[in-house]
Parts: sequence; C-alpha cells; structure tokens
Amino acid sequence: MTAPVSQETDHVSAETAKALRAAMERLLAGRPSRTDGRLTKENLYREADVSRATMNRAHNILAEWDRRTAATDARTPGEARRDDELRELRSKLKATKRERTQLQGRLDASATVIAALHHDNAALREELNGHGTVVALDERRASRTDVIGPC
Repeated sequence: MTAPVSQETDHVSAETAKALRAAMERLLAGRPSRTDGRLTKENLYREADVSRATMNRAHNILAEWDRRTAATDARTPGEARRDDELRELRSKLKATKRERTQLQGRLDASATVIAALHHDNAALREELNGHGTVVALDERRASRTDVIGPC
C-alpha cells in the first residue's frame, strides 16, 4: 500500500513533503534536530528522515531549497554570525595595528630625544669635571653663537 502522491511536490507523499519542508525550515532557521546544521541537501534529507532518493523525487521542494539557500550563500545563521564577527574583529585588528604603528613612531622619536639629552648631559658633566666650575647654559650658548655666528 502506497501513500497518496501529491502533485504539488511531484512524486512524494504529502507526509514526506511536509517532513522535507519542516526540515528545510529548521535548517534555514538554524535549529537542526538531526544534523550539524549546514545547508546541504544531504542534511536536508537526513533532517527530514527520508532517503536521498525520496528527496530527489521532490523536485518542487528541491527547487525551493536551491532558491532559498542561494539567498543565504548556503550559510547557516550561526555561520553568518561567525562571519560577521570575523569581519568586525579583522577591522578592529587593522585599527589596532595602525595605532600600534603610530605609537611605535612616537616611542622611537622619544628615544631619539632621550639619547640626545643623555649625550648633552654627558658633555656637560665632562665639561664640569674638566673646568671645575659650573658653566651657565646661557654663557655656553653665547660662546657657541660667537664661533658659529648668529642664526
């Protein structure tokens, strides 16, 4: 005894068509009950608990499946969320790298200034040790401008 065949879904029973449509809705909603949730035809027939051959006879349902999965790029809602999160994290990483590069530039400039100040400090100490007296910076600058000339 065979179940009545529905013209709407080609060569499958109304019960099978209902199971396939319910499975399709669960998969597209991201709530699979028997599979990993990927949007594949293999998961569709397994989720509906029918054979692959039975699913392949449901031409209208398969056409609808193809149409609806094409609109989602064959990604589950979980995969779509993951991809959105990855896109956001990559954007944040790029901004962080840019900020790090700017900070590294500032750090390098600061290190150069500190090295110059250290060199000046060492020269002043050497001058202080050699003369035995403290030389005011204004006098030192004045003597340099006399030698070099006005700026």
